[in-house]
Amino acid sequence: MTDPIADMLTRIRNAQQSRKKRVLVPFSKVKLAVAEILKNQGYVEAVSVEEGMPKTLAIDLKYHGTTPAISSITRESTPGHRVYKKATDLPKVLNGFGIAIVSTSQGIMTGKEAQAKGVGGEVLCLVY
Repeated sequence: MTDPIADMLTRIRNAQQSRKKRVLVPFSKVKLAVAEILKNQGYVEAVSVEEGMPKTLAIDLKYHGTTPAISSITRESTPGHRVYKKATDLPKVLNGFGIAIVSTSQGIMTGKEAQAKGVGGEVLCLVY
């Protein structure tokens, strides 16, 4: 697999389309950071690490009735086409209703947090 983050986003997207309650993803620290941001922003219910060999990341999906909490989750920067933005040029998703997840020198954070700290970085994905 050449792009594990895109694989995680696709698993989340597919699980929500089939109305699954939980999705399992192979564990990595970057995926955990992205999933924690989704939880803190209210897009998923819970995130947990299931021990074992190999470790897996369990993400409990969130719904409003039968409608998924995530309308769209897209990969912005790919291994073949990296997208880097300055703090002043970070995307404003859906006029502020969505979030951009950015990998910065100070860690993975939302676009708003990166702008507040004055750091830019690689735009990983857009969520709304």
